[in-house]
Amino acid sequence: MTRRTVRGLAPVLLAAVALTGCSSGSGDGAKADTKPGGAPAKATASRSAAKGGTVGGSGSGCELPVVFDTAQHWKAKAVAPEEAGPEFAALGVQGPVSLVCEIDAKPAGHIGFLRVWQGDDKRGSARQALEGFVKADENASKITYKQSTVGKLPVTEVGYTIYSKIMEESRPARAFAVATPDGPVVVHLGGLDAQEHKGMLPAFELAKGSVRLG
Repeated sequence: MTRRTVRGLAPVLLAAVALTGCSSGSGDGAKADTKPGGAPAKATASRSAAKGGTVGGSGSGCELPVVFDTAQHWKAKAVAPEEAGPEFAALGVQGPVSLVCEIDAKPAGHIGFLRVWQGDDKRGSARQALEGFVKADENASKITYKQSTVGKLPVTEVGYTIYSKIMEESRPARAFAVATPDGPVVVHLGGLDAQEHKGMLPAFELAKGSVRLG
């Protein structure tokens, strides 16, 4: 997989901390619903996202083991935090996965990203990758998981709440994961606050509903 460094990576990764609450904490305070069929909070946005393109294939902005549709006007860029130095490389790792792609919602009028993370464990399951991803965020709570299938591809989804020390408020977060021959892939949606998250949910649902192996 080809990676390239995004220009201005420092502010982007600092924004990543603010918007996602990424942390290397153990997440001991989080309570997860590990029962099969545990469902994330339902999307409250009623509208559907118009398709703007696809991400994952050659020439799409990010070359990934998966391909999925992106909402209109959202812009994808590959990232490689390790190329920006060790101080930023740590911000690009959460649990068992590393940040490889950011899909920016600002051109569509929202403040937030769909972020794509990839792991190296080719035998690991999507559920294991997602649990490790969420556990690595010490501010995560009210965690619920859901299993579904897109085409013939098993998809694991999680919904949870993040407390932002910067904003001094809690906000929702969503992510889904799939297993691929090149390792698990996690696609995460954060947002500046609950309102921005709600406005971006259609883009998340579009990505999840169209994901397939690349």
